[in-house]
Amino acid sequence: MISFAIFAALLLAFANGANDNFKGVATLYGSRTTTYRTALIWGTVTTLLGSLLAVLLASELLKRFSGKGLVPDELLQLPSFGASLALGSALTVLAASRLGFPISTTHAIVGSMIGTALAHNGSVGWEKLAVTLLAPLLLSPLVALIGTAVIYPMLRRVRIACGVTSETCLCAGSEVLEVVPLGGTAMALQRAEALSVKMDTKVACQQIYSGSFVGIDARKSLDVLHFLTAGLVGFARGLNDTPKIAALLITTAGIGGIWPVACVAVVMAIGGLAGARKVAEAMSNRITVMNAGQGFTGNAVTAFLVTCASRWGMPVSTTHVSCGALFGIGMANRQAHWKFIQTILAAWLITAPVAGTIAFGVSRLMAVS
Repeated sequence: MISFAIFAALLLAFANGANDNFKGVATLYGSRTTTYRTALIWGTVTTLLGSLLAVLLASELLKRFSGKGLVPDELLQLPSFGASLALGSALTVLAASRLGFPISTTHAIVGSMIGTALAHNGSVGWEKLAVTLLAPLLLSPLVALIGTAVIYPMLRRVRIACGVTSETCLCAGSEVLEVVPLGGTAMALQRAEALSVKMDTKVACQQIYSGSFVGIDARKSLDVLHFLTAGLVGFARGLNDTPKIAALLITTAGIGGIWPVACVAVVMAIGGLAGARKVAEAMSNRITVMNAGQGFTGNAVTAFLVTCASRWGMPVSTTHVSCGALFGIGMANRQAHWKFIQTILAAWLITAPVAGTIAFGVSRLMAVS
């Protein structure tokens, strides 16, 4: 049973990587600042760094997700408890990744914890659960949405005041092919289709920045800052999510030292490299249209909120924060795809119940066998 619990926890780490690793770099790909492959590698590397440093900087999250005070202590010592909890969470997140829905692993863990406790006829510390886990999870996307929607217009005014202008181009990935004259958007779309066929690659209309700030090229500077903030989101995500999964190995399998965090970090990286594509497309292209400046703003807000939450032991969902920031971008530029956003919100609502139901069923099957 201990071996099965370890397998289930590592499966959850793999599922988490597949669903979450690209979220920090989704704006790089969505704004055509870089290619999918480059964004994926950058997101994987920075997440891995955050995961490995989690043992030093996020010890409070290890305590909070150990389950102490949320379910009876005697349940935490059962390998079957950790196995059911991890498997319920893992199957839920894997299914969402396969369908292309960015959901919260944290929500899945909370739902599985409740389902497993109920299956073992154990009590649940509902008050502590609401205060220490659910409140940060529910409030964080709203804070990210408001923060991004407010900050981006402010930064846009600063950009204009500094003499940095924007223009539309025909771009293949991050390469600028042609600059579109003012008022020529309709013709540019036709031209983009023709170039796509001719070059056998996707050519799209894209907004880029031109001009300089204190003698530095505006576009290149923004691209560097955009990569840095995307890396910070990946780092913050690894810092915030790794302890939640490593806690399962510590409490149910009795593994101590740095090995739980190190194993989870490596398996999360593998999961991201192997299974991120569908969630990447959803986050990058289906929530809102964005340019590099908007993507930079969303990443900066996300990185700040998640890093602060990790430092103070608040178990926010990186998914909710990063998606909330993208929703804020869509509000600010009025190009949000609200129908798909509603689908994401529906997926969020059912994550915990689905995970709890699966964990409950797994626990019952284990009891019978």
